[in-house]
Amino acid sequence: MAGRKRSIRFKIFAVLLAPVTALAVVWALTAAITLTSGREYLRVGRVYEHIVLPSRAVLTELQHERLMSVTYLGGNSTFHADLDAQQKRTDEIAAGLAGHAVAGRESAPPALWDRVQELLRQLDRLDALRSQVENREIGRLDALTQYSEIAEVGWQVYDRMMIAPDLDLIDQTKAVVMVGRAREIVSQQSALLAGTLGVGRMSDREQAVFVDMAAKRSVLYSLGFSGLEGSMRDPYVKLNGSPAYLDFVKLEGAVRDKVRADGPLPPEAGRWQATAEALSITLDKLGGQASVEIGNRMQPAVMNVLIRLGVLAGVGLIALVVTLLVSVRFGRRISAELGALQNAAVDLSDRRLPDIVRRLSRGDDVDVRAETPPVEVPGNTAEVATVTNAFTSVQSTAVQAAVGQAQLRQGVNKVFLNLARRNQSLLHRQLGILDGLERQTDDPNLLEQLFGLDHLTTRMRRHAEGLIILSGAVPGRGWREPVALFDVVRASVEEVEDYLRVDVNVPLHAKLVGPAVTDAIHLIAELVENATIFSPPHTRVTVHGDLAARGFVLEIEDRGLGLNSEEMAAINERLADPPEFDLADSDRLGLFVVGRLAKRHDITVNLRPSPYGGTTAIVLIPVELVVMPEPEEIAAAERLVPAQPSEAPILAPVSGRHGAKATAETNLPRRVKQANMAPQLREEQGKPDLYSSFQAGWRRAEEDKT
Repeated sequence: MAGRKRSIRFKIFAVLLAPVTALAVVWALTAAITLTSGREYLRVGRVYEHIVLPSRAVLTELQHERLMSVTYLGGNSTFHADLDAQQKRTDEIAAGLAGHAVAGRESAPPALWDRVQELLRQLDRLDALRSQVENREIGRLDALTQYSEIAEVGWQVYDRMMIAPDLDLIDQTKAVVMVGRAREIVSQQSALLAGTLGVGRMSDREQAVFVDMAAKRSVLYSLGFSGLEGSMRDPYVKLNGSPAYLDFVKLEGAVRDKVRADGPLPPEAGRWQATAEALSITLDKLGGQASVEIGNRMQPAVMNVLIRLGVLAGVGLIALVVTLLVSVRFGRRISAELGALQNAAVDLSDRRLPDIVRRLSRGDDVDVRAETPPVEVPGNTAEVATVTNAFTSVQSTAVQAAVGQAQLRQGVNKVFLNLARRNQSLLHRQLGILDGLERQTDDPNLLEQLFGLDHLTTRMRRHAEGLIILSGAVPGRGWREPVALFDVVRASVEEVEDYLRVDVNVPLHAKLVGPAVTDAIHLIAELVENATIFSPPHTRVTVHGDLAARGFVLEIEDRGLGLNSEEMAAINERLADPPEFDLADSDRLGLFVVGRLAKRHDITVNLRPSPYGGTTAIVLIPVELVVMPEPEEIAAAERLVPAQPSEAPILAPVSGRHGAKATAETNLPRRVKQANMAPQLREEQGKPDLYSSFQAGWRRAEEDKT
């Protein structure tokens, strides 16, 4: 379900379905396991009859054959009639086991059946082992080991019989089997000693094996005895105190401690067979009694299992039905409450809050109490009621915060606008004073300084207008008639500090509608200033313009270090859709102003890498803002170009609001009067400076607006 969205109703029913399903599965599994166990317990009798008893008989005969075989290998006699008879009995019992195993196949668990088959395969090895014994091709200890390996598989059959209706009965069965394994060790000890009696001594290996057998026998018997309880334990308590067991333990210790490798056997070894045989008979008798008692205990346990099975099935079915009904009812109720809560939350987040924010952005007044009615969700779930109250509080807090933010933005905008208007008024007055001083002096040095101060004041005016734009207002100055785009670009360049590095290549005939002139000048000036600031001081910045199918295109190109693709993409996104102004993001103030101005007039501004490694700003002025002059005006503008004095080309760098002002003594570019002026604004030779008069009148008009 990762990555997919699900409904509340689906998830609630999924959550409720999980325990119901788990309950059903557990009930079904428990019933199945209990039924299977009951059937297994009912089959224990057949398994005991067809597998356990025949396997036990095989182990008994195998122990006898082992004893006789090792005894034969330890003597010098070649007569072995008793051994031959014992081998035949072993084969008969093994054949009986094979027949019984087929009859008990369906009743035997898989693991038990596999062990029985393995025992039958091991019994097939007896022919080869018997041949080695008869020809004395195998040592006593090796023969003992191989017979014991076959017997071990028989004991593993008993291990697979550990099935009982309760753990206590399983523990008792394990204890009886462990005592039986101790009985097997006694048989192995008897065979080992029987083989050494003929030669009267033990080898190093035989002595070590006997000591190991004695230790294993003691541990197995102790563990088995400690696991017996109640009536199963009492017979073995009596055995432990009987003379037969005490005599065997004493004899075992004497042989273990006194026997020496390749030394004569101690006198106690002669009594071993009689003592061990008496103990073995007793252990076999007690083992049979224990098996019968386990079978007797199992029958009532099986009945108890069947009874519990019926009770479990009935109670489990009732619990399953009740749980299912309660879960469905609860799921529907909680789904309805959560669904209503979801609808209320979606209505709040998708409709009401956005509507309030939009109204606040427009400057509308918002009544917080009227706009934040309590969220109401029917139901009696405490958690849902708590979340509902929380949503009511959240919506009130959100609306109050939105109102506060709107008031804060309005206050900041008013502060920006007030300061900017004051600065703008003072700067207009300062420009007027500078213009008057420029007219009153003929000193070239003083005039150049006044022009520099004039240029600095013009830049300050642009920054003041930037604050007005940030506040959402419109600068006071403006034009009614269209203005040539060449003059617009030139005026923009004149508002940049490093204007001497800027080359302007814009046709003279295209014009910009008057209402867009002020904002276009400001927009282009911001882009040109960025180009000069972020490029080396010895490089040039080019402003190229021309008509396009969708309007007029300006390309402002620098030769700086440029921007990486991620930063350029982020800036283009902000230029295309400028966000709300963030006071903390003052590093991009100029670009924010550009975005605001571009959006105001549907001007498209886009940055792209420059072929020279820097950045090129593409400004597309829409065709609705571009005014094409009459053909005669275009011809007059084209005739103006070759008519300019050679020392002052139209596209030369310009300075301040009047062009580059300097004298020959200072070795600076000389300002040629009216050289960069539009033809229609030029005055005849000897007449007053019409352009200066026009500027002075323009300033006075702007001051009056302010």
